[in-house]
Amino acid sequence: MKRVKILFGIFLASLVITACVKDLDVKPKDPNTILSGNLGDDPVYMKQVLGKIYASYIIAGQGANGGADISAPDENFFTTCRALWNLQEITTDEAICAWGDVGIADLNTQTWSAQNPFLTALYQRLSLTITYANDFIKLTKGSSDPDVQRYNAEARFLRALAYYYHMDLFGNPPFTTDKDGVGKYYPKQLDENVVEARKKLFNYIVSELKAISPKLSAPGGVSTQANRAAAWMLLARTYLNSEVYTGTAKWDSCKMYCDSVISSGAYSLASNYRQNFSADNNFPANPEMILAWEQDGINTQGYVGTTFIIESSSDATYIRAEDYHGLTSNTNWNGNRARLQFVENMLGISDPGWSEGEDLRALYPADTRVYLKVKKQTDIPAASSSGDYGIGVYKFTALNVDGSQPANYNPAFACTDFPVFRLADAYMMRAEANFHLGSTAAALDDINYIRDRAYQGGDFGATPTNTYRLTSLTLDDILKERGREFYYEAQRRTDLIRFGKFTGGSYVWQWKGGVKEGTATPDHLNLFPIPAAEVSANPYIKQNPNY
Repeated sequence: MKRVKILFGIFLASLVITACVKDLDVKPKDPNTILSGNLGDDPVYMKQVLGKIYASYIIAGQGANGGADISAPDENFFTTCRALWNLQEITTDEAICAWGDVGIADLNTQTWSAQNPFLTALYQRLSLTITYANDFIKLTKGSSDPDVQRYNAEARFLRALAYYYHMDLFGNPPFTTDKDGVGKYYPKQLDENVVEARKKLFNYIVSELKAISPKLSAPGGVSTQANRAAAWMLLARTYLNSEVYTGTAKWDSCKMYCDSVISSGAYSLASNYRQNFSADNNFPANPEMILAWEQDGINTQGYVGTTFIIESSSDATYIRAEDYHGLTSNTNWNGNRARLQFVENMLGISDPGWSEGEDLRALYPADTRVYLKVKKQTDIPAASSSGDYGIGVYKFTALNVDGSQPANYNPAFACTDFPVFRLADAYMMRAEANFHLGSTAAALDDINYIRDRAYQGGDFGATPTNTYRLTSLTLDDILKERGREFYYEAQRRTDLIRFGKFTGGSYVWQWKGGVKEGTATPDHLNLFPIPAAEVSANPYIKQNPNY
């Protein structure tokens, strides 16, 4: 991949902000170009540039074929959401990828190095989003217009989210804000010591989210723009992992922000679990979605996000697109599937003895979250084996929840938004916080509420039954329930680290550590390395320990 030097000004493919030295009031000759001095001339300009920051999380750039913001051999391969999914999923028990592309095998087996291209791509992409946000924040700061103030707060949220991912994945990225100058220079880390830097970044993210929350729109509304509930969810998730990031648990703070989301009354669980992963998964059609990266078969095309998840999980024999996924053009990539150990945990079984092509949804119909199918066999004979081995996952679909096609249906590109925050996670995070705070009964209530929806019992079913409800609770129960509820949603690595099971030998899965039976891996892998290209190019960047 070609390395880009991040310039602290925005250079957009079709929405370009530039400074005119002689006359900041000149109108651009190209109607598709927005000059910094003209940003406030038309409210549409503000929305377009803010939209660019949102889009940086899901697509490669603007313009077909060659419109990527960062040059790469395959502009779709190294987009933020797609690279994030790979780092969060195929490094764990939930997924393994059959492809031979450079870097994939390293992630499959937890044997990566600082040269891994997916690490480089995500690191650069997150840094680019921060750069875009910094420039927009600088240009809109101090406005008395309520709409512009809200746009400014949304940009600060998007910057905080990028820094959250940096903190979670890399620990100690270079740090810049809108207060830094525009131009070429070497950004510095918050501290040379990654432990101290992570604490400082944690405090910055928390303070930013608290500051902007009142300026964001009220909970509810469209799920593709950040509102107050999205800020609360990011605060809750940050506090959920506080002990990992800072060494000090903050369960009471996590609970407080989950309470804020739930008590807002703006959201409710979708009656059908799969609506969260269907083309009509946006709010208010889906009352559960708080924030999602928007995808549209006509307007945001690319083999990215949910299109990537759907296509990479399909094959011609076991999980045919026409049977499950709803996409019929350029399908059957036959790459990603689940490992047996995860499915055994999800279903609470061991050594199942399933036969080829067994549809686990038919075998385990009680839990409506099961969208799994045995492929040729459950055993994956080599880390690079064909996608025909393992457990197929067809959780995401390009169709509406009722099986119909969405209005902007495209046979190659999904209209299904990628979930970032949904209400179920507010209940699950609160359950975990309450468990640590000693309120086991309250934790059970929240987990059983999620299970009510999964098993169509309680408030969600016509014939309630208590057979599926948990009556006691352990930390392992919580981790397993999170796996059942959020698999393939790019949360697994972070969850396993919090529970002490991502590295080490307390939990192993097939091909962990490059061994078929799985083996213990060193704890320094809980943080990814700073990409080697960044370390070599920036004299102020210190590599993470043991890389």
